[in-house]
This record gives sequence, structure tokens and C-alpha cells, in this order.
Amino acid sequence: MTDHALRLLRENPRLAELAAFPFDFDISRAAHGHVESVRLASGGPLEVVAGDDTGGTYFVCADGSVLYADSEGSAGIIGSSVDEALEIRIGLAEVEDDEEGHEQRGELNRARAELRAALGFPERSPAQLEAMLRAALLRTEPDFVLLNDLEHSAYRLLDTYPRPPLWEPVLASGHADLARLRAGDRTAWEELAEDAVRRRLALRAAQFDRAEGDLELLRHLLRHETKSSMTDELRLATVLVGLRGDPEDLPLLHEVRETDFDTACGLGGMPEPGAAGEKLREWARELDDVLFGTDPSDEPVSTWTDLAYDQGMTELARVTLIRELDEIVLDQSGLRRPDAPHALATAPLSALAHDFERLGDLPQALRAHRLYAALQETTWDRVSARHTQARLERESGLLCEAVRSLAAVRDALDTPGDDSLRHWRNVNLGRFIAEEHYLLTRALADAGLADEARALLTAADAILGELSENAARGVRELADKTAARVREVR
Repeated sequence: MTDHALRLLRENPRLAELAAFPFDFDISRAAHGHVESVRLASGGPLEVVAGDDTGGTYFVCADGSVLYADSEGSAGIIGSSVDEALEIRIGLAEVEDDEEGHEQRGELNRARAELRAALGFPERSPAQLEAMLRAALLRTEPDFVLLNDLEHSAYRLLDTYPRPPLWEPVLASGHADLARLRAGDRTAWEELAEDAVRRRLALRAAQFDRAEGDLELLRHLLRHETKSSMTDELRLATVLVGLRGDPEDLPLLHEVRETDFDTACGLGGMPEPGAAGEKLREWARELDDVLFGTDPSDEPVSTWTDLAYDQGMTELARVTLIRELDEIVLDQSGLRRPDAPHALATAPLSALAHDFERLGDLPQALRAHRLYAALQETTWDRVSARHTQARLERESGLLCEAVRSLAAVRDALDTPGDDSLRHWRNVNLGRFIAEEHYLLTRALADAGLADEARALLTAADAILGELSENAARGVRELADKTAARVREVR
């Protein structure tokens, strides 16, 4: 990483002029910034070092990589340093192939030679420079994805180069561990079986790389997966064992099923001990067809983002989820239910909000949940969603927005529009709404917003007064502490 070329441009007006025209790397435009406020999805600093005459911007990232963003919503890494990005830019610049092209090409080549020599760049062929640019662009995801800082949507990629599917990097260690298991190293068997993440990954690898000799290791992984209760991988391991159709496995499978209530429910319909092997195989095959299969591209994206997160591939998971949310925001038709085309299935938005919250990305969680809340149809669902929205806004420090969300909750309680809320005073929803009012009141008080805190405390007390005795019992201590905190604020 070096800023040699950038320093020379800043020191030498002639070189800066050449870089700006004809190579469209204009350091004088750095003072104007980008056309909109942006940030990296992964966090980290961005320094504007130049711009071009189309509104595009050159940023330097923390590791020295240069990120170029155009004014139309596309961005990508174009070099591992300013030196490399400039070398590529200078070397690959072309002119229009028209009547004036011959003269312009001569001027371009003279400028290229002068700037290359002054900056100390070697002579490279266009093929070499294109290979350098391709390698840079392919590093854009997951660590250098640019976001609009207001809407939190991601910039598109600058290029159309193919990338490996998400499951390939996620499953790489699982395939390696599966090979170790197959090699028969008993120490590896115990180490891997005791590690919940590695165990899950090995089972997923076995799902897509099925071998006849895997039965013993699958039994071993299955026994240990019961420690995690009813996971998808427990069901997968049960299916992979059951597909072998060995009736001697039925006692083991029933022992697994009876681990706890959740496993008993999740593994229902299993043939009883003593049943024929074909019955076991048929049961496993039906589950396999519905839930698993042998093509990793058929798995829900959440399978791979969950496993990515569990391995510490946080940015890979984050970027994938952001792209998923962006698609929904741009085209909600993807939420239409096949059985009811005029209705929307909003569960994917709720799942995205949950996944972003797990990643600690509250802005994206809030973006997903706000759309989820806006699409709810019954008053109960709208109130429940707005209550959660208020919590996310409070935890994000957006206290005024949270106050407005709770005001919308109270409006819905006063004029519900349907009968879905008729029991809200007697159930957990009422208690949760009251608790969020007091928590937000406390946050307002802590922020020194005394008038707002007192106003919301009045609303909170009114809601508490409407709750049934059972619902209110768990809130009163919080109410008393919150009232005391508000009295401290002047």
C-alpha cells in the first residue's frame, strides 16, 4: 500500500492536471465530496481523494484500497492502492472511435507516457491491467460494500463478473472436516462432534456429498447433535441415517426423538422400532424431498447466512442480507403468496430484521422492520410491529422516532378498526406495550428531555391502569423506578 502517486499529484499541478484530463482522476473535486452521504456496510473510514466529471468519487479505505462510486448507485474496488488504481486508470483509458479519434488517441498516448513516467509506473499490457482491475473488483464484497447513509441501501456492483455462490465459502470448512471424519481419525471425531458449529457444517457437507460409507460417522454426529435440541441439522442427521434404511437404527432414532419435547414434535411420524427398513427409508425420503435434497442452491439463503455468521463471516452474512432486503424494498411482488396473490407474506421481512439484530446492525434491522410494520393488515399485527419498531428506534438512539411509533400504538389501541385487539389488556402484548413506554420514558429522561419524558410517563401510566392485574403485576416495579428517574430530571 502506498500513496506515492497521490502525493505527487498534490505537489505538482502539471501532473494533477494530466490526471484530471484526460484520465478523469481530479483531486480538486475531493473537496466537494460525494453526491450523497455514504458509508461502508462493514464500517471503517472512507477518505475522498478525487472525483470525475460525471459525479463519480474515488475513496481510500482503511487498508489503502480505492473504492470508486459513480453517481448512479454503483461502486467497487478498483485498486489495492491509489498507485494501482491510477496505474489501471491511466493504462486502460480510451477515446471514442470516431473521426476525431485518431488525433485524440495520439494526445491520450502522449499524456499517458508523460504521467506514467512521472509517477514511476511500469509499462504493462492492457491484458495485465485488466487482470489487476478484475482482481480488485472481485474484492468489493463483502468488506467494501457502499451504503447510502440515509436509506441504508447498498450500491450495486460496478462489474458483472461471476462470484461463487454463498454456500461455497460457507461450506468450505465443513467439507474439510467431513474429509477428516472419513479418514477415520478418532481424535478428530471427538473434537468435531463436541464443536456445535463444526458439527453442523460437517452435516451440511454430508447433505450434498452423500457417500455409502458415512453411516457410522453420521450416527456419531447425530448423537452429539441432540445437545443442541431440535435444530435443522438434527433433523438432517436423522434423515441421512434413515435414508440408509437399516432397521437397527430405529432404536437410536427413537432415543434421539425422545430427547425433549421439541425433538419429539420435530421428528414425528417416525416408524416404530421393529418396522421394516423400507418403512424407515420411505419416511426419511419424504422429509428429504420436502426439507433438504442434494442441491445447495435450493437451500434458503438464511441457512448459509446463519452458518456464515456462526463461523465469524459476519460481513459475508451482512452483505447477503442487505442485498436480500434491497430486492424486497425495490420489488415487493416477491412477497406475494402463491395461494393468495393479492396478499403478502411478510415473514421474510421479520426474519431479516431478526437476522440483522443478531448481527448487531440496528439500522438494517430497523429498515426491515419498518417495512414489515407498514405491511401488516390486522390492528393486532400493526400494534405488535409498531411496538417492536419503537424498541429498535430506542435502542438505535432515535428517541423522537420511537415516541412517534408509540403514539401510533396508542392511537390504534383507542380506535382499533377491527376486533383483533379486544383482549390486549389481559395478555402479554399489553404488558410489553406498557414496558416499552416506561423504557422509552427512562431513555428520554437520561437524554435530558424532561418535558418529553413527563408526557410519555403520563401515557405509560394510563396504559398500565388499563391492564388486568396479572398483566400489570410485572410492570409496576419498572413503573416506580421510571417515575423516580423522571422526578430527578429538571
